[in-house]
Amino acid sequence: MPRAIRSLTATGIAGIVLAGSAVAPAAAAPRRTPQPSTSDRTSPVEARRVDRVPAPKLDWYACYDYAECATARLPLDYDNPKGATTEVAVLRVKARDQQHKIGSLFLNPGGPGGSGTSIALAAPYFLGDDLLDRFDIVGVDPRGVAASENIKCFPSVKDQTKAYAGLNVAFPWTKAEEKAYVVSSKAVGRACSTSGKPLTGAASTAEVARDMDVLRRAVGDQKLSYLGFSYGTALGHYYANMFPDRVRALVVDGVLNPNAWVGQGKARNQLQETRLRSADGAYQALHEILVRCAKAGEEACPLAAGDPVAAYELVAKRLRKKPLVVDDPELGQFTVSYADFVGATLGALYDSYGWRDVVGLTSELLVLTDPASVSAARRAEARTAVVARAAKARQQRGYDFPYDNGLETFLTVDCTDAYHPKSADAWPALSAKEDKRAPYFGRAWAWGAAPCARTTWTVRDEDAYTGPFNKRTSAPVLVVGNYWDPATNYHGAVSSAALLPNSRLLSSDSWGHTAYGTSACVTGAVDAYLLTVALPAKGTVCTGDAQPFVEEPAAERADASKSALARAGEPGRGEPKRLPPVVAPLPVVGTLTVR
Repeated sequence: MPRAIRSLTATGIAGIVLAGSAVAPAAAAPRRTPQPSTSDRTSPVEARRVDRVPAPKLDWYACYDYAECATARLPLDYDNPKGATTEVAVLRVKARDQQHKIGSLFLNPGGPGGSGTSIALAAPYFLGDDLLDRFDIVGVDPRGVAASENIKCFPSVKDQTKAYAGLNVAFPWTKAEEKAYVVSSKAVGRACSTSGKPLTGAASTAEVARDMDVLRRAVGDQKLSYLGFSYGTALGHYYANMFPDRVRALVVDGVLNPNAWVGQGKARNQLQETRLRSADGAYQALHEILVRCAKAGEEACPLAAGDPVAAYELVAKRLRKKPLVVDDPELGQFTVSYADFVGATLGALYDSYGWRDVVGLTSELLVLTDPASVSAARRAEARTAVVARAAKARQQRGYDFPYDNGLETFLTVDCTDAYHPKSADAWPALSAKEDKRAPYFGRAWAWGAAPCARTTWTVRDEDAYTGPFNKRTSAPVLVVGNYWDPATNYHGAVSSAALLPNSRLLSSDSWGHTAYGTSACVTGAVDAYLLTVALPAKGTVCTGDAQPFVEEPAAERADASKSALARAGEPGRGEPKRLPPVVAPLPVVGTLTVR
C-alpha cells in the first residue's frame, strides 16, 4: 500500500456477488481428468518477441533462511531485445522432494504491485504440503516492483509527498476533498508520464507475462504452472491468451474479468468501476452480514437489538453530517470520518472473520456518535475499542523514508493496461453515480483510478495486450470464485470462465478475499489440479469453512514480510496452514487523521 496511508481502511477492487440470498453450498464432486484438445497457438509476433531472448542464467544464492534468490536482466522492450534492459528479482523455495519434482509453480499475490518474491517465501505457510513436496515455488517481482528495478515517478520523497497531499483520504466526500483529490491525481499522472519513464511505459501486464515466459524457460520448465490471486488472475489471463499453447496448469482465484479490466469498445470511456461493478459486491457482502446478524440474535450480534441494516445506515448518516472527533492522551486528537467508516468496513470484509469487525465498529460508532443514549460505562468501552483500532492503524502507517512507490506501481499497470475517462475533472460526477448504484462503496472504488485520466496519464505501453481473452489453452484453466468476496466479484469468475473455452469454474460459499485456504474443499481441489491437471467436476460448489456468527478458530493470513518469515524459518510438513498474503487491487489512499 502507498506510503501516505493514515487509515482504518484497507481496500481493493470489489465486485458483484450473487444477488439475493446465498446459494446453498454443495459438497465437492468427484474430479475427472480433462480430455485432450487442440489449443490455440502463440501468435508469431508474440513468439518472436520472447523466443529470441536467451533464457537468462539465474545465479541462485541462499537468502531469507530457507530460499534462493536471483536477478535477471530482461529487455525493457521485447521488440528491441538487444536494447535497454530492466532488472527483475526472482525467489524460489525448492521442492522438498527433488527426486519426484514436477517442475516450478509460479505465484503472484495481486496488486498490481504485489511482491511475487514475498508470496513465494510465504508459500510454505499456506500452500498444501503435497505442492511443496513436488514443486519449486517461484515468485517474480514484476518489473518496477519491490526488489526489481523500481518505478519512480518523482525525483524525491518531498516532491512525492506534495503531489500525494490530496489523496490522503479514504475517498473524497466533501467538495473540498474532491477538488484536492483531482489536483493530486493530475499531479501524479503527469509525473508518472514524464519523470517515471521509460519504465512506466514498459510495465504493463503484457510485459510481465512476457517476462514470466522467459523465466519459465530459465527455470527449465517446458510449460507454465501458475497460481494467481486477486489481480494475479489478470496476469494469469494475459499469459493464457498470449501463450495459450504453453500452459501446463493455471489457476486464477479471486478473478477480474479481463475485458472489464481493460475496457472494450464503447466501455473505454467508462470508469473502470462502472465496468467491474466492484462496489456492488462489497455492498452485497455487507448487507448479507447485517441480515444474518438479525437472524443470529442479540447474544451473537449486539446490533440485533434493533435493525442492523438501519443501524449501519444511522452511523453513516451521522458521520456524513459530522465526523467523530476523539481525544486520547497517547494518540492525541483524531477523527473518524464517513469515508473512514466505509473504508474500514471494506477492509474488514477481506477477512473470513471480518464480520466481527463490521459489527464491532458499527456498534462502537453507534454509541460514540450519540453518547447520551448509553451509560458512562458503555461509552468508555466503545471509546477504548475505537482508540485501539486507531492505534493499530497508526502502527501500520508509512513514513517518508525510503521512497515508497506502491501507488505508482499500481497506477503504472492499471493506467497503461486499461482505458479510463478523458479528464480527472469528470470523477466527482461519475463517482456520485456509482454511489447511487452501490451505496457506501461506489465512490471508494471509482476514485482510485482518477490519476489514470487520459489527458494527464499520457504515457502508454505500445506493446500492451488488450485481447482477445477467449483463447483455447493447451491445458484447462481452473477459475475459482467465492460468493462473498468483496474485492474480486464472483461474477468476474463466472464471466471469465465463460470467456475461456477450455476452463472450469469452481465456486465456493466462502467469505473474505480469494477462496484458497478459506475452504478445505477449494484448497483440496486446487492442489489436486496443480498436481495432476485433473479438474473438479463441473458445477462443483464448495462450502466455506468460516460463516458469519458461527464461531470457529480464526485463520490468519501468512505474513508477507520477508524479514519476519526469515526469522520464523520454514514450517515443517503437517504444520497448520494460514491464508495466502494476497494483495488487493486498486489501493485507495486512506486516512485516520491524527494531529
